[in-house]
Amino acid sequence: MELNQYIDHTCLAPHATRHDIERLCNEAVSHSFKTVAINGCWVSYAAQLLQGSNVGISACIGFPLGAMTSQAKAYEAREAAHNGATEIDMVINIGLLKDKNYEACTTDIKAVVDAAQLPVKVILECCLLTADEIVQGCICARNAGAAFVKTSTGFSTYGARIEDVKLMRKTVGSALGVKAAGGIHTSQEARVMIEAGASRIGASASLAICGEA
Repeated sequence: MELNQYIDHTCLAPHATRHDIERLCNEAVSHSFKTVAINGCWVSYAAQLLQGSNVGISACIGFPLGAMTSQAKAYEAREAAHNGATEIDMVINIGLLKDKNYEACTTDIKAVVDAAQLPVKVILECCLLTADEIVQGCICARNAGAAFVKTSTGFSTYGARIEDVKLMRKTVGSALGVKAAGGIHTSQEARVMIEAGASRIGASASLAICGEA
């Protein structure tokens, strides 16, 4: 199994510098990773560095809490798309989901989908959810027109778990992608997630995963 094209090569640290983003993009090109996953302030710079390559840009929106207004998320997504993003990774409104306000939760996601006009990955933050809430979050994402559901931001209590990936894949079937992110450090861990149903891997340890560290 060739892992490189599964990987969103990730740098979301708040202290990331211009040099860090340049290195991330160079590594992504050298290793043919699917995208770089970065914060919005770096999208324009990454677009310059990646011009002419096959590496996309996943811009993180509403990160890492998901608790801002839908209008704020939509503006952020629209700006990221304008600046060169090719995909959007947005955090679901976790409070709305836990309140069982599924209509508002779906509307929040749809605001980003409509604003970006790009494939949107919806981060559920599974570590904060029950199994039923994970299922309902997947349904909201599907109903809103998202392209993927994603396990984690990597900034909460734990990251991707096999059982969560399996549940997400079971819920969305083949209609959406499933992205496993958070705490994946080795090729074995990545392969297990893919076997469980993940179609994308988010990782900052991409070089180690692909045996290049």
